[in-house]
Amino acid sequence: MKKKKVWFSVIAILGFTFLFYACSKSFLDKPALGSVDESTLANKAGVEGLLIGAYSMLDGIGGAANNFDGAATNWIFGDIASDDSYKGTQPGDGSEINEIETYRPTNGNSAVIARWGGIYDGIQRSNDVLRMMAKATDIETADQVRIKAEALFLRGFYHFEAKKLWDMVPYIDETISYAAGNTDVPNNVDIWPKIEADMQFAADNLPADWSSTGEKGKANKWAAMTVLAKIYMFEHKYTEAKQLLDNVIANGVTATGEHYALLPHYADNFNAETKNNAEAVFQIQQSVNDGSGGYNATWGEALTYPNGAGVPGGCCGFNQPSQNLVNTFRTDPVTGLPYLDTFNDIDVKNDQGVESSASFTPETGTLDPRLDWTVGRRGLPYLDWGIHPGKVWIRDQDNGGPYLAKKRFYWKYQTGTLEETSWPNGNANNYSFIRFADVLLWAAECEIEVGSLEQARVYVNQVRDRIAANPDGWVHTYVDDADPSKGFTSTPAANYKIGLYTTVWTDQAFARKAVQFERRLELGMEGHRFFDLVRYGTADLVLNAYVAKEKSVRTYLNGVVFTKNKNEYFPLPQSEMDKSHGALKDPRYP
Repeated sequence: MKKKKVWFSVIAILGFTFLFYACSKSFLDKPALGSVDESTLANKAGVEGLLIGAYSMLDGIGGAANNFDGAATNWIFGDIASDDSYKGTQPGDGSEINEIETYRPTNGNSAVIARWGGIYDGIQRSNDVLRMMAKATDIETADQVRIKAEALFLRGFYHFEAKKLWDMVPYIDETISYAAGNTDVPNNVDIWPKIEADMQFAADNLPADWSSTGEKGKANKWAAMTVLAKIYMFEHKYTEAKQLLDNVIANGVTATGEHYALLPHYADNFNAETKNNAEAVFQIQQSVNDGSGGYNATWGEALTYPNGAGVPGGCCGFNQPSQNLVNTFRTDPVTGLPYLDTFNDIDVKNDQGVESSASFTPETGTLDPRLDWTVGRRGLPYLDWGIHPGKVWIRDQDNGGPYLAKKRFYWKYQTGTLEETSWPNGNANNYSFIRFADVLLWAAECEIEVGSLEQARVYVNQVRDRIAANPDGWVHTYVDDADPSKGFTSTPAANYKIGLYTTVWTDQAFARKAVQFERRLELGMEGHRFFDLVRYGTADLVLNAYVAKEKSVRTYLNGVVFTKNKNEYFPLPQSEMDKSHGALKDPRYP
């Protein structure tokens, strides 16, 4: 979160987070308050500090399981586990991620352990706020309600993340005393009702905005309503979700009081200079060069940077977009609409196996302009770093393919200012857990299930029109390829064509397919895809079809099968099951 100054969270992390949490080995090893005397914390200032510590775990980094794998952007569990991306880098690099990409994770998988640790550390911190507030005597009633609402928002959010990843998980509230060694919390009850209750309290009691304090990173009531709607979407409670989403679309405002809206330029959602904008419903706040050693920057995503001379960061080439994802951006040359059923029949031209010293002409067919803000392709501008030269920017093209991710990186001119100068060179670009385009597409889903197919078409067209109606927001060629700092021309960098759905929607199955496809186009490489497939109930069909084609070029996928009713969720960490003395059980991964 942020309080008065962008770098306030650094004080919290250094003064509270590391002091209270950094030595803990897991969320149940010992109480979060450690050796700090309660008299120091049992007051308004102490409780507010603990609340900042609870917010700080939103990025999944900095707590007990301080590891890249725990990044809350879910680039491993949402992107690589899906058809959006390959693990990338070299074959033996990050073997725990290989397990996840090939649907063979184990209970000892270090990425799973790191993600679990980060989530339950956040839950622990949220509960610490509530426990310590109960002992404080100087907190006004209104502030007590507001603090409780923030803590329950965070606790509900963290439990929601756990539910998405593992399904049957333990629900931990403030009544469970870690100090008493109560680790035997079972996972034999579905926790959806408790998650709903936490988020409903937050929605009912959080401020509508934080404009009076300027605290952009804090959750407001609209963010809570939107997260609650997302929870309902995962439960297939479309009527309940629709009511909330209709309200948010009509009345919702950002933390600083600006009405939610789609940004004119799609790429501004992924630029540190334009973060906390009108499209940001709820974001992780990131800052750089603030004395934290990079932990407040996009530390958890640094492994996904390109690996080669002259590229951002230089480490390590994980999370490379798949050919399957790139193919979704093909469009009909007449209508500009996607090929919903046949998108993967023809590959967008790539430079697989072509040396950077050899000539190469990129795809000339029509493409959705969002492709080149999502994926780095040879022959096209890569932000202001220059024309992507192909193989020399790829750590191992034979393993990870010819493409680079793009949304999480920084512009070259931001080096040293919005980029962390200490390794691993994260940046100040916030990550949007939810942006307004997401809200519109959820609303479209709800309309299809319990409302109007035509209203669903309106919402989808609204998302598409943002980029269709504004070519200024497309990727353009450089004024001078040899010196990208001179800026861009008005000439599109590729043959872009995007159109709207102009025919009335009368078929529910078609409408459902169109909305689901649009989510992938709009939100590609943003950590949502795997979880979307699971809630659609199509993960096995989609991912096995994906593997069937991809294994011809990604040979490590030979023999890979996504098993229905198992691989939709990840294994519970064996270490946590051991500490629970049998209370935690995982029938999917015995």
